[in-house]
Amino acid sequence: MGLDPEEADGHGTLCLHAFSDLTHVSPLVFLYLLKECYIHGSCKATKKFQALQHRVHQVLANNPQPGPSTFIVYCLNLLPVFGVYGEGFSHLVISALRRYFKSASAPASNQEDAASARSLAARLFLAIVGGSVAYDEKVMVNTLKVFDVGLTSIDEALSREGSASSSSGSAFLEEYISELIKSKSFMTAVSLLEHFSFSFPGETFLQQMVEDKDFQAAEKWATFMGRPSLCLLVQEYGSRNMLKQAYNVMKKHYLQHEFPELCYKCKESALKDLAEKACWDVAETKAKGDRQLLEYLVYLAMEAGYYEKVDELCERYSLEGLPKAQEAEVDLVNKCFLHLNDLAVEEVVWVDEVNGLREATSFLEGCKVVGLDCEWKPNYMKGSKPNKVSIMQIGSDSKIFILDLIKLYYDASEILDTCLSQILQSYSTLKLGYNFQCDIKQLALSYGDLKCFKSYDMLLDIQNVFKEPCGGLSGLTKKILGVGLNKTRRNSDWEQRPLTQNQLEYAALDAAVLIHIFRHVRDHPPHDTTLETVQWKSHIVSHMDNPKKSKKKPKCHSTQTSDSTFNKPSSSS
Repeated sequence: MGLDPEEADGHGTLCLHAFSDLTHVSPLVFLYLLKECYIHGSCKATKKFQALQHRVHQVLANNPQPGPSTFIVYCLNLLPVFGVYGEGFSHLVISALRRYFKSASAPASNQEDAASARSLAARLFLAIVGGSVAYDEKVMVNTLKVFDVGLTSIDEALSREGSASSSSGSAFLEEYISELIKSKSFMTAVSLLEHFSFSFPGETFLQQMVEDKDFQAAEKWATFMGRPSLCLLVQEYGSRNMLKQAYNVMKKHYLQHEFPELCYKCKESALKDLAEKACWDVAETKAKGDRQLLEYLVYLAMEAGYYEKVDELCERYSLEGLPKAQEAEVDLVNKCFLHLNDLAVEEVVWVDEVNGLREATSFLEGCKVVGLDCEWKPNYMKGSKPNKVSIMQIGSDSKIFILDLIKLYYDASEILDTCLSQILQSYSTLKLGYNFQCDIKQLALSYGDLKCFKSYDMLLDIQNVFKEPCGGLSGLTKKILGVGLNKTRRNSDWEQRPLTQNQLEYAALDAAVLIHIFRHVRDHPPHDTTLETVQWKSHIVSHMDNPKKSKKKPKCHSTQTSDSTFNKPSSSS
């Protein structure tokens, strides 16, 4: 017997010559051959398991003695001696028996075989509970289910083992389930309660599972107990402000009308989560035209200082008469974020034609340090390709250029390629980015025929300089400069023309702030700052595309720099 990967189905199959007649094949021999088949099979582990499961359920029709159900219980009693194979094979033979029961080839139910298997399975259950047979709880529960072991069978098994003077099967199970609950094995406890139709733990059982964050077990138990328990579960989630879990239960079990206020609160919370991730378009879609939710979304946009979105929503949905007093609150919120004026940036230049591109290149080539970033319109369609990178921000501490890549590429792709190559491949200019490997990858995907995005020199990714995560660029800015960045426009429409003034400021700020963070790193040795950093020069990387080795993955290499190159600030850094 062995696995034959050359079979037409391509999944690997079990040769049947050893199992064509199981009349004289003992469970031990059967399991031994099963193990050998698994060990020597040439398929991958998962496919071998599937092939074996498929064939085992078929050979159960070949007269195993004294019957297929009893034969499998004998196998389950023997499997623990097979060591590491025991648990996996136990799941295999149980699932194979299930499939056998459902298959058209299964003969009419043999009452004697079923009764014998049920009795043996009950005794196996007691052995597992007592610890004399080592199985995990999932195998134990599946054994009870597949052999339909009920309370009567447990009573009989206890009696057979000389436990007639002890408690009944019901009392025995209640005691065991109570121990499972104490040990926080909630899913096993719930499965047993459901299987034996017990309901003794009471309302506090739900609270225990929720407190321990075993939400799957809590919902399984509440579903078994019925609608009142499901309502209790929703109330429990609501009281703990676990709105996502509450909404999922309400939606799945059609309880929205029972909890209208909580349902609305859940929807508001979902909108707030999306707004915090700057997914405004998705949030608007989720509102589904509900005026109350749209007004809340407007409030979130006002709170975030996203004025364009406020105007856009109010105009689109005719939301008139919203309280103007909130604008004072917005002004207060704005003071909590960094602004371009705070960094003394003198000029932001929009570049969408060749002369402007050449002037920008000339200026940037004279800078010792520049900040880089780029933006593109988000695409929320699952499985679809990302949109092209729309703009690229490059600048010094005093002047930021925002390049309209889409237009420049369409109008003068060769000049764009040349100019950006001069900047990105310049050895004398240090380029600063934040997670810029992601940006450069997206740029290469967007403009695959341009060479400028396939090679770069002297690039320092600021996030690699800090040993601990800092909450993105905004979090890092707050830790170093004392105030964070407003990221509400991160996922706005970067393909619209013209960009709004707020979009331009957002884009410019992301590039400019990198230079100020770099100055902090440069001027503070690693152990002289509250933020633990590493030697920044060791993280300067370069990548030069080599057509002859295009099949290999690009590698970054450290670039040695002289100590004097970036030590002193200059007017163009």
